[in-house]
Amino acid sequence: MTVSAVVHDAREVVTVEPDGSLGVYEEAAIAIEDGAVARVGPTGPVTREFPPENATHAVDASGKAVIPGFVDPHTHAVFAGDRSDEFEAKLRGKTYQEILEDGGGILRTVRATREASDDELLSNLLDHLDTMLAHGTTTVEVKSGYGLDTETELRMLEVLDRADDRHPVDVVATFMGAHAVPADRDADEYVDDVVDDQLPAVASQGIAEFCDVFCEEGVFDVEQSRRVLEAGAEAGLTPKVHAEELAHIGGTRLAAEVGAASADHLLHSTADDIDALVEADVVPVLLPGTAFGLGAEYADARAFVEAGADVAIATDFNPNCYSQSMGFAASLACVEMGLTPAEALVASTANAASALDLDDGVGTLREGSPGDLAVLDAPTYVHVPYNFGVNAVGTVLKDGEVVHRA
Repeated sequence: MTVSAVVHDAREVVTVEPDGSLGVYEEAAIAIEDGAVARVGPTGPVTREFPPENATHAVDASGKAVIPGFVDPHTHAVFAGDRSDEFEAKLRGKTYQEILEDGGGILRTVRATREASDDELLSNLLDHLDTMLAHGTTTVEVKSGYGLDTETELRMLEVLDRADDRHPVDVVATFMGAHAVPADRDADEYVDDVVDDQLPAVASQGIAEFCDVFCEEGVFDVEQSRRVLEAGAEAGLTPKVHAEELAHIGGTRLAAEVGAASADHLLHSTADDIDALVEADVVPVLLPGTAFGLGAEYADARAFVEAGADVAIATDFNPNCYSQSMGFAASLACVEMGLTPAEALVASTANAASALDLDDGVGTLREGSPGDLAVLDAPTYVHVPYNFGVNAVGTVLKDGEVVHRA
């Protein structure tokens, strides 16, 4: 057994317990052995059992807080092109739908992504993963969906597979051919293409875990979305749903009916929708950065929590929501959505892992879980949302290896 790392003399080490509460150990240490957490507790007993001088990595965390590595369960991080001018257009009053109708938005990114080489897409993605890692993210979900044809969707997923092999951040791939309707296609016709051509090709390559769909007014309606998700499930891909982002059309209920791993966005979900998700054990993934970027109302996180849902939060990093920081998402979740700092931390670690069906302790930092953690340049985990707009993360460990130092 190899002692990978000992992080010692931390002001606090924070774990997520099985009941979803935080375990806060003061003046504490954590030892990681063969990539997994071997011991968490007061520094004295831990360092006597696991002397820092015998570890591959010894990290002095004096005066600092140690938290689980963030899990970002919803991003669109593989793409080409730039849409910063659309940010300005939105500030001048253009809506998301108007930009899309003018040939911008998703369809603009589709054109740029189709034209980009695989190496360019990979280079862009690795840069984004570097930024995420520097902000404490150690596991991330990334969707395809800027191809909207079989060839480019496969290329995107293959790039994700290459990035997962090359980068310390674990990359979980989601197929999202049903992200938008191509400009020259009818929605029903395009759904046929997703179901009959794209999904079989993706399934044959074994390079995606999930199948997602943009169930939204003017994009894919409930029955079109159901076709995609049921076909994806038959191909071995677990359903996910973009639901109730811009309007209420029934996507939340669809997620519950098909047994999705998560339903995401949910700005317009009702109390009955929330109850349906809880009963079906579907994780609600709330994306405060999207509401921030759109200048829209935020999802009611407190309603989900009070209904008994295990709320997750994510960045939704994409050209329309350009933030790779889970810390910023946590700040917005607290200030605009009503979560406490403790709830925001659980939402961005253990609950986020649940949204990805990761059941081996990812995002908990408990004994036996992966040795993925962030050492903050701050005395308590509360500084993550409290010190908004500033990256609180100093050092990041992945599987017990130091993979980033500020």
